[in-house]
Amino acid sequence: MIKTFYTTKATSTGGREGTARTEDGSFEVKLTPPKEMGGPGGEGTNPEQLFAAGYSACFTSALFNVAGKKKVKLPSETRVTATVGVGPRDDGEGFGIEVSLAVAIPGMDRAEAEELVHAAHIVCPYSHALRVNFEVPVSVTE
Repeated sequence: MIKTFYTTKATSTGGREGTARTEDGSFEVKLTPPKEMGGPGGEGTNPEQLFAAGYSACFTSALFNVAGKKKVKLPSETRVTATVGVGPRDDGEGFGIEVSLAVAIPGMDRAEAEELVHAAHIVCPYSHALRVNFEVPVSVTE
């Protein structure tokens, strides 16, 4: 259980060929399936891109949070890249996703970076939610 202090909503219409919009109207996006999934690609985004953007932003915040608590200053060039893949599950019962994170902390000792990344992986709510179903590979990159 958690004590919720923020809740938001987004609504989509038209599935992968529609739109998605937050309840407060601050974000609205056209959805377009990628060519790899039989769509036209091009203008618009897709749920996997949105998930990758949200996860990378959340993990970056978690990383800065744990670094701050340890009195470690991260460089502004610190970046997290979330890779999200989608495809049919082996059981033939629909689709699944796979997710990995690559974290770059320029100029930081690798052991210290790995310690911070591990701590952020525990703190980040996206990581926590995904661990309930499967482990998310996390790596430190140059």
